[in-house]
Amino acid sequence: MNVTVIGTGYVGLTTGASLAYLGHEVTCVDVDEKKVEQLSQGIMPFYEPGMKELLQSHPERIHFTSSYWEAVMGADVIFFAVGTPAQSDGSPNLTYLFSAVEETVGYLRMKEKSTVLINKSTVPVGTGDKIAQKVKEASLETTVRVASNPEFLRQARAIQDTFYPDRIVVGGDEVSDAILSQLYSGVLNQSFAAPAYAPRPAGYTSPEYILVDRRSAELAKYAANAFLAMKISFINEIANVCDRVGADVKQVAGIIGKDVRIGSSFLQAGIGYGGSCFPKDTRALQYIADTSGYDFKLLSAVIEVNHSQKYIMLQKLREQLGELAGKQIAVLGLSFKPGTDDLREAPSIPIILELLAEKADVRVHDPVAMNKARSLLPDRVHFAEQIKEALRNADAALLVTEWPEYISLSAEEIRSLMRRPVFIDGRNAMAASDFENADMDYLGIGTRNKKKYEHV
Repeated sequence: MNVTVIGTGYVGLTTGASLAYLGHEVTCVDVDEKKVEQLSQGIMPFYEPGMKELLQSHPERIHFTSSYWEAVMGADVIFFAVGTPAQSDGSPNLTYLFSAVEETVGYLRMKEKSTVLINKSTVPVGTGDKIAQKVKEASLETTVRVASNPEFLRQARAIQDTFYPDRIVVGGDEVSDAILSQLYSGVLNQSFAAPAYAPRPAGYTSPEYILVDRRSAELAKYAANAFLAMKISFINEIANVCDRVGADVKQVAGIIGKDVRIGSSFLQAGIGYGGSCFPKDTRALQYIADTSGYDFKLLSAVIEVNHSQKYIMLQKLREQLGELAGKQIAVLGLSFKPGTDDLREAPSIPIILELLAEKADVRVHDPVAMNKARSLLPDRVHFAEQIKEALRNADAALLVTEWPEYISLSAEEIRSLMRRPVFIDGRNAMAASDFENADMDYLGIGTRNKKKYEHV
């Protein structure tokens, strides 16, 4: 099929490159001409494991342009994968989406071929209806269908989640259902050769295909992310209780995760969630509830807990070192999670800014996010090109992002570089016993901490 994807951000590029791999002819559109030029040259706008290889696997089937005319006129299917960033009140900014819709509809007036418009952007309930209304106002309702096809991608696992999803959700009528079933047939049948950088999981057969109405599909995206965010905030609250009663959140999470009604995923306590989805989508769902006349109390608590959780690290740091002025602090990890360079809502940024406000000397390291972070942090921050450089002579080290490069470090090696033996693990990713053997203080979030020294 001839597929057009409008927007070459995280979702748009993943969608376009994956569909090209599956055999479709894909045109990706972006108004940023520099970005289009770079993508045409194979230059990636963000870091995602395997994405560069995927993009280069079938260059003859994917094309980048800034011309709507070129992209729209021959398309069977048009995806909208445009950003919907949060506004100050939490509501999604739909300006970019509807600008793309109006531009697209303008060109659709000039073609006779039937087309399906598919929204992949995360949007409030009823947005698909508004797109359909614009189609109707252009007298195109007999040739143009509007559907919702929410994405459920995890950053750092976008390709795996595209090729081997749990489910494919379509919100639309029988016509759009037939087109999307054909479009995704390779995934539904698993008839494609699995790439080496995204092998097919053992035992995986096929995803469930779920056809619902547009509004239910739109709300399902928000509901899924809000529920996962709730699990994270819940286990972080349990971790905070553990710190006060002497229990270990890892053991507690292990017990409750065995209950099939609960499940073990998203029960890793730490300093909270970040990224482009959970913070934005929880606030958007809160806004949707508020404006529809419902007080979503549970969701409000989830957001509040996550906001405060990142500062738990600083509280533990002050308890160990007292005044932070003049103390050298190593911050390991900047991106909101390993496997990406995304700094949107990353806990590292407010933590570092608070350290600077308390006049600490801050040294940071990240395997892939350093360049992006330079524009977000003051010049006072020292960007260490090597992990050892960040740790050398540090009074304390904060593990903010659990990159494998950090977890593989031995406690003895960390201890040999630092001035004081204080390690605060914001992701509970390290083994506390290793630090005890290395004669260090180890403090996790809600774990039985291994403390030997009084530093204050």
